[in-house]
Amino acid sequence: MSENNHPINEVLQTTMNKIREMVDANTVVGQPIVTQDGVTLIPVSKLSFGFATGGSDFGKAQPWCFGGGAGAGVNVMPIAFLIVKDGSVRLLPVAPPPGDTVSRVVDLVPEMFERVTGYIDKKSAEGAVE
Repeated sequence: MSENNHPINEVLQTTMNKIREMVDANTVVGQPIVTQDGVTLIPVSKLSFGFATGGSDFGKAQPWCFGGGAGAGVNVMPIAFLIVKDGSVRLLPVAPPPGDTVSRVVDLVPEMFERVTGYIDKKSAEGAVE
């Protein structure tokens, strides 16, 4: 059997088509929502997904059997809204509270880095003035 018409190709093709149906640009940057007072809200989401597939041929002579399967998981997490009002745009972050200590530490790393960098810059400037 040639590689091009092996049953695993059909499993892969079907799975990838289903993922394409679930994941598109409108999932990351959603459809605009216009309120009655003229404010436009545009949802922005973080998207991650995983995909796995596998299969096996059973038997060495005709008729042989093929067994295979595939699976995928998609996670969509809202992260912000773009708010458009009177020609100006604002970003309103949606920050869920961290679920555990590790998540909290990871969330605080950028803030701590900015503080330490600011402190070092301030001390360097003070040293240069003296």
